[in-house]
Amino acid sequence: MTGRTHTVNNQVPPLVGYDVFAADRALTAAVERHLDPGLLDEALGELSGLGRTSGSAQVQEWGALANENPPRLRTHDRYGNRVDEVEFHPSWHRLLGKGVSAGLTTAWTRPGGHVRRAAAFLMWTQVEAGNGCPLSMTHAAVPALRTDPELAAEWEPRLTSEVYDRDLRPAHLKAGALFGMGMTEKQGGSDVRANQTSARPLAEDGTYELTGHKWFCSAPMSDGFLVLAQAPGGLTCFLVPRVFEDGTRNVFLIQRLKDKLGNRSNASAEVEFDGTWARRVGEEGRGVRTIIEMVAATRLDCVLGSAGLMRQAVAQAVHHCTHRTAFGGKLVDKPLMRNVLADLAIESEAATTLALRLAAAYDDGGEQERALLRIAVPTAKYWVTKRCPAVAVEAAECLGGNGYVEESGLPRLVRESPLNSIWEGAGNVQALDVLRALQREPGALDAYLREVGQARGADHRLDGAIKNLLTELADLEGVEGRARRLAERLALVLQGSLLVRFAPPEVADAFCAARLGGDGGAVFGTLPHTLDLASVVERARPVS
Repeated sequence: MTGRTHTVNNQVPPLVGYDVFAADRALTAAVERHLDPGLLDEALGELSGLGRTSGSAQVQEWGALANENPPRLRTHDRYGNRVDEVEFHPSWHRLLGKGVSAGLTTAWTRPGGHVRRAAAFLMWTQVEAGNGCPLSMTHAAVPALRTDPELAAEWEPRLTSEVYDRDLRPAHLKAGALFGMGMTEKQGGSDVRANQTSARPLAEDGTYELTGHKWFCSAPMSDGFLVLAQAPGGLTCFLVPRVFEDGTRNVFLIQRLKDKLGNRSNASAEVEFDGTWARRVGEEGRGVRTIIEMVAATRLDCVLGSAGLMRQAVAQAVHHCTHRTAFGGKLVDKPLMRNVLADLAIESEAATTLALRLAAAYDDGGEQERALLRIAVPTAKYWVTKRCPAVAVEAAECLGGNGYVEESGLPRLVRESPLNSIWEGAGNVQALDVLRALQREPGALDAYLREVGQARGADHRLDGAIKNLLTELADLEGVEGRARRLAERLALVLQGSLLVRFAPPEVADAFCAARLGGDGGAVFGTLPHTLDLASVVERARPVS
């Protein structure tokens, strides 16, 4: 039916057909800042290419389809044979293939690889966050495998390949492979030392037989898995291949797929090992130490993923308000809406700036940078992932009722937003890890203070926050009950120091006023009206 009542006007055009990388000024500035000049032209070309792909209507449609058609578990074939396979919509495979070919698992093998990958991962999350799980696991498995040179030589070329091979077949016949991980069990959760899965030695060559149940197994369709189990010498890390060299399958019984709030496109499973063949990685009894580098890398991906979700939420909100007219003018020009958008924008830029700084520390690899990562990764994981849900919900509100409708894409962002805070250790785990670094590793605190000290004298509110933080750090006795508050302060001071050094004055001024100076409220949209909020919003506008 057509007629005057069906004329569509004042509706916002979809945010498609743009370069997600070039449109993100905070991200492009961070890449240019942290990469060696000799790598810039190549890296910027690659990232802009991925940015155009990420912003295309076709790839965004793939993301929507992958979430509308979640994976299905097929435990048996038509004859009753156990197969334990997970079936995905074709859009999932297209996305995962693009992610692999874009270098999201190659950071360890190329110059400036972590910064380049971080920027790409942050962008790719904005298309579809679920396929980031196998990409993250595969990327993060490399440092754990390097504890065993023989295993690393066998598997690393497959994991760092830019070829996606979806078929379940012997890994040595594949041009590329993916890895998953299984640490948590139903009785222990984050307390992995309570794991009950047992590992019985088969021979002196480091092979074992596993028996047990994993409550959460990430990416169960992968070619291999790093898991923790109790060997005679204590909790140990193992590599579990999915398919043997002769083509037969290892015992990997997928009991069910989790029905999750968000992350619908990605399969998370419960699996059972019953005489499952495994290869030891590292020494017996040192499983946590072996796998800790993998955990640190995936925690950084939690920060990057949350930063990506925030950026997409802010881009959608600013785009909507730039085109939408209400109460006699553009929404973006209304003082109160401008305040909300600017507040969201500084949160997003602070997250992006911090995440890329940590990626650069991985590329540097020096002793001081490693010490900084020891405290800054759990700090950032704690804070940035917790800010993500608030940003996503507020951004959806900027779209009004349209933001509550699935077609807008905002509900998917809202459902996805809490995950990174839970995955790889929830808030208390991160806060306590920060506390352990402060108490047991003096080099970590020294590296942190050197980092934030580079901005001293540039803003009086930052100086005051550093002074207050030093006072609190002077007494760490009985501090566990306030570990969350301490982690928050460490994160805000670190973000403030980076923005004061590297962001435009209007962004740094707004952040320091609201987050460090006490001039902001408990919700978004409470920035001091005297700030240059229009410039902050314009910087966040997704125009390339």
